[in-house]
Amino acid sequence: MNAHEIDYEIFGEEMQYVEVELDPQEAVVAEAGSFMMMDTDIKMNTIFGDGSNQDNSVLGKIFSAGKRMLTGESLFMTAFLNIGQGKKKVSFASPYPGKILPVDLSEMGGRFICQKDAFLCAAKGVSVGIEFSKKLGRGLFGGEGFIMQKLEGDGMSFIHSGGTLAKKTLGPGEVLKVDTGCIVGFTKDVDYDIEFVGGIRNTIFGGEGLFFATLRGPGTVYIQSLPFSRLAGRVLASIPRGGKDKGEGSILGTLGDIVGGDNRF
Repeated sequence: MNAHEIDYEIFGEEMQYVEVELDPQEAVVAEAGSFMMMDTDIKMNTIFGDGSNQDNSVLGKIFSAGKRMLTGESLFMTAFLNIGQGKKKVSFASPYPGKILPVDLSEMGGRFICQKDAFLCAAKGVSVGIEFSKKLGRGLFGGEGFIMQKLEGDGMSFIHSGGTLAKKTLGPGEVLKVDTGCIVGFTKDVDYDIEFVGGIRNTIFGGEGLFFATLRGPGTVYIQSLPFSRLAGRVLASIPRGGKDKGEGSILGTLGDIVGGDNRF
């Protein structure tokens, strides 16, 4: 498997985007909706699956697209091909505040496992597949279910995380316990399972869920401080009910809004 060799640069702090530089006839594939901007002479095509060309048959393309459906992604991806004479650039943006992680699969043993909505873009030739869990407990209670995304090949891939990104290098047999939603991805040799929190008070009143994710080395693990599900939950919890807000935490509530000059009253 020979993916296209691409150069890149990441810009920004909280809301990052990655700028990919393509030589003539080089291409990058991306999730629908991640495109930001591009130079002229870059041709955009919608393709079935990931465009890795592992199987050029009709059945193979349908199977490739079907695997993406199982991870909750679209059947289609977008390919950006440089059809010009010189170097051209195309940029892709993160969908929410966080960090973009460049993953060189040639340095990861050819495979990297990540949460199902983390993939942003990759050099054409990288296979974006699925990773099934063989453990029932992990599938039922692991937060990400039986299926995670699997990136395979020898090219550059880019995944995004929420909040601040932490990198942990685990030695053989070393275990890291993580909130199930905070996992961004890990290298192929890391063993992933779940563990019951334990204790009646922890279970009923802890507020942190019933299970930890346990990651056992050797390998490298990437952790995000703000999973999108947690961010979305906080936003939903703060939505006014019945047309009334919560007074921004003010003791005075609506009276405080009037005193503060709220023109709705």
